[in-house]
Amino acid sequence: MRLEELRTLLARHARPDWTTAIDGVLISRVDRPDPPEPSTSGTVLAVIAQGAKRLALGDRVYEYGAGQYLVASVDLPVTGQFTRADADRPALGFGLTLEPSAVAELLLQAGPGDIPRTGAGAPSGIAVSDAPPALLDAVVRMLRLLDEPRDRAVLAPLVKREILWRLITGEQGATVRQLGLADSGLSHVSRAVRWIREHYAEPFRVEDVARMSGMSVSAFYRNFQAVTAMSPIQFQKQIRLQEARLLLTTSRATSPESVSASATTTRRSSAANTAASSACRRARTRPACGAPYASLRVPCPERTCTKERIVQERARIVLPSDQVRAIQWDH
Repeated sequence: MRLEELRTLLARHARPDWTTAIDGVLISRVDRPDPPEPSTSGTVLAVIAQGAKRLALGDRVYEYGAGQYLVASVDLPVTGQFTRADADRPALGFGLTLEPSAVAELLLQAGPGDIPRTGAGAPSGIAVSDAPPALLDAVVRMLRLLDEPRDRAVLAPLVKREILWRLITGEQGATVRQLGLADSGLSHVSRAVRWIREHYAEPFRVEDVARMSGMSVSAFYRNFQAVTAMSPIQFQKQIRLQEARLLLTTSRATSPESVSASATTTRRSSAANTAASSACRRARTRPACGAPYASLRVPCPERTCTKERIVQERARIVLPSDQVRAIQWDH
C-alpha cells in the first residue's frame, strides 16, 4: 500500500531537473533504460518505488529495485544506469541529501543503548537494503508535504529527522552513523577523498595522504579500500577519467579559447605535462579509423574541427597515457 502511494506521489511531482519544493529532496523519473553513465554518488539516500537501477563502484556492483534503498555516505566516482524503465512503467525514485551535521545532531541526542554498536573498521561507502515499512511511511509523508505548502516549512525538517533516524537505527545504520562521527574511519577517508578530488591532476604519495588523514599507512589503505572499493591511486585515475569525459562531452558547446584557458589553469605536474605532449604526438599519427576504444565516443579526427581537436588534446593533460584508451573516435 505504501509503495503504491509512493509511486503516485513521485509520478505527480517529478520534474525534468529532479528538484522539488523541499530542499534536499529529489525525485527521479526515467522512461527508458539508459547506458551506463559515470557520475559521482554524493552523500544521499535513494529509494526506488518502480523500476531498477545498477550502480558500479570499483569492482562492486549494487543493484536495487522497487521497495529497496541505497545509502551513500561518501561522494564516490560511480557508474550508474536504470535497467528497468519504459514509457508505461517509468523508473521512479526518491532521493534525500544526507548532511553530516544532521546525522551528528541525532547521534548526540540519542539515549544510551538507542543506537546499535558499530563494528570495527570503516564500512563500505555505499550499501543497499530492503526498505522497512517505517522508512517508506516517512518518505511518503515527506512527499505528501509537496501538496501542502502551508505545512512544509514546519513539518519537512521534522520528517527529515525521522528519515535520518530510521536510517541510523536501520540495517545500514553503520554506514550512515559514521557520516556524523568526526573521528570515524569513514570521516578520515572522506577527508582523503576530498583532497584527492581537489588535487586529482597532481601526483601524490599515499604516505602523505595517510598522514594528512590522521591514520597510519596500513590503516589508511585498509579503510580507503573498504569505503571506496579501490586503492587511492585507482581512485585518482577514476576522477581523472571523469574529468576528461566531462571536458570532452562539453566541447561542442565551448569555444576553443575557453577550453584552452580551462586546461591551462588545471593544476598538473610536470609528469602530466610530459604525458600530454607524448599523447598529442601519438594523436597526430593515429590511423584515421582510430583504435577500438570503448568507454567514450567523440567525433572521428578526420572530421574534427579545430575546437574539438583542442579539447581532445587538452583532455590528455588530465589523463595518464594508459587511460587515453577510454576514449573512442566515433565515425
